[in-house]
This record gives sequence, C-alpha cells and structure tokens, in this order.
Amino acid sequence: MKLSNEEYLRLSQKASPPSPSSRNIPAAFAVGGLLCALGQGVRALYENAGLSGDALAAATAATMVFLGVALTALGLYPRLAKLAGAGTLVPITGFANAVAAPALEFRAEGVVLGTCVKMFTIAGPVLVLGISASVLYGLILYVFGG
Repeated sequence: MKLSNEEYLRLSQKASPPSPSSRNIPAAFAVGGLLCALGQGVRALYENAGLSGDALAAATAATMVFLGVALTALGLYPRLAKLAGAGTLVPITGFANAVAAPALEFRAEGVVLGTCVKMFTIAGPVLVLGISASVLYGLILYVFGG
C-alpha cells in the first residue's frame, strides 16, 4: 500500500484525535508541581533530621526513587500518568517509574529474561544518550579548557 503524504497525514489525524490541551496542561503542571513539592518536603524532613551535603541529596533521591517505584508497583503511578501526562515525567520519580514498570510487566518471563532484560527498555536509551552527552561535553570541556 503506497500512500501519498497527504493521504498519510489524513489517516494519521483520523487515528489520533487532538488531545484536550485545556485539561492536560493544567493537570501536568499541578501534578508535576506537587511531585516537586513532595521532593522538597522530603528534603526538608531530612535536613531537619540533621543531614547535609551529599548525605542530604542521597537520602532525598533514594526516598523519591522508592516512592516512584512503590507507586508503580501499587498501580498508582500509571493512573497518575494517565491523569497528568507529562507532569509525571519529573526526573527522579518518572525515571523510577520508567525502570520499574517494564520490570513488573515482564516478570512473568522470569528473573533474567523478563525482569532483568526488560527493565531498561524505556530507561536504557535515556541512560545511553545522557551518558554519551556527558562524555561529549566532558571532552569538549577538556579540549577547549574550562
């Protein structure tokens, strides 16, 4: 089946109706903001407990990763993502969800071929591109002095 560009565009628009931006944008903003506020609250709790510097950052990050994985395991993160869309892509909880969701989905295939292999299907490209970009940036900084 050979389609012209116009035919393809018409079929594509028919198959994917426009998203309700007037609802999606405020929901994404609100949920993303709430996740960030939660992270700031967790940080404040650890700071009040006497942590500082690297220990404070590590404890906050670990707690937010745990919360992202726990919400994914309980089936709540996907529901939240359906409601808020891009608002759930807040880096640390969104990344935790991106690793945990495929791991949970493919666990029936076994630990090695299911969970371990599929765990990074979503997060893998993010890691590869992020690490590659940081290496490239480091090389540029090294060559041109910074």
